[in-house]
Parts: sequence; structure tokens; C-alpha cells
Amino acid sequence: MHEIEPFYNWRHIYTSEEDPKSPFYGRVYSEFEYSQTVYNYYIHPQWDDFGSKTLYIKVIYVDYELNFAVIEMLGEWNDAIENDIMTLKRDVIDLMEKEGISKFILITENVLNFHSSDREYYEEWYDDVSDENGWIVSLNMPEATQHDFKKKKLNYYIELMDIPTWRIYKPYHLFRLIDNQINNRLT
Repeated sequence: MHEIEPFYNWRHIYTSEEDPKSPFYGRVYSEFEYSQTVYNYYIHPQWDDFGSKTLYIKVIYVDYELNFAVIEMLGEWNDAIENDIMTLKRDVIDLMEKEGISKFILITENVLNFHSSDREYYEEWYDDVSDENGWIVSLNMPEATQHDFKKKKLNYYIELMDIPTWRIYKPYHLFRLIDNQINNRLT
């Protein structure tokens, strides 16, 4: 797991630690000190800790004019024990929503497990963004993880999509691709 780095090909256009509106503004990262773990496995030091013991994120792009953010995730999404969705919503998403972000692209291909609990925070997040004509999309969630997500019917709040080639797009083009797919489904 220590070799899985957050996507870095957009770092020349955006870094969350240099964005004064970012919840991670001012963070300093080590390239050599591996201190964070998912269970007993060290992870790359570029991942951001937001309060969960098993799930880490990296805000890899934000556009305040088009009101969208791309957030990559790594680890185990555990709402049953850790209530990860509450921590994510309160400590990251709410702050981004205050800055006008209403469209969220979650890169979840490295979310290895999902354990559900209540749906209230998903409903709240969905209601918050839908009031602003926004949406929440999870990209490339593994099939086993999707199974548990769909079983709890959370795909009603967070759209599950597969775009295995998302890395070839620039942020704007990835956003347009997803936005068009969602708008086409609605019409």
C-alpha cells in the first residue's frame, strides 16, 4: 500500500496545501517519512488524514468557478465503526460547500472495503448539493465495495460510474464528461 500515491499529474495546476480555501491549506508533506497506516500497512505520506483511522483522501483538484472538486480516496470506508462519512462530511465536505463546491468527483478505485451504517449523512450531502444543482459521483469503485454500497442503497445519493481512463483527461474535461452523463440521464 505504501506505493499507492495520490494522482499527481495535475499538481502543476492545483495543490490543496497551497489553496487558501482548502481544508488542507498549509499542510507540509514528507517524501521519506511513512507514518500513516491503514491497519498495519504504511501508506504514502502524500495522503491526507481527515480524522479516520482507515480512510485517507487527497483533494487533487478544485475549480471554484465551475464549483467542482476531485477527491481521491484510499483505504477502508468504514461507517459502521468509524463513521467515516460523518467525519468526511463535517471536516472536509462542509468546508468545501461553504466555498461554493456543489459537484464532487470521488476517485474510489482504492477503496478496498465499505462497511455501512446509517444513511443520514449521505442524504444530507445529497440534499446540500442538489439544492445547488450539484451531484456526487464515485468513480471506479471496486465491484466488491460496490456490492455493499448498493446493498444499503447509497448509490441513490452517490452515483457510481466507471471511467477507467480518467487519468488521461484534464480536470475540466473529466468534469464535462461526468456532468454531461448526469445531465443526459436526467433528461
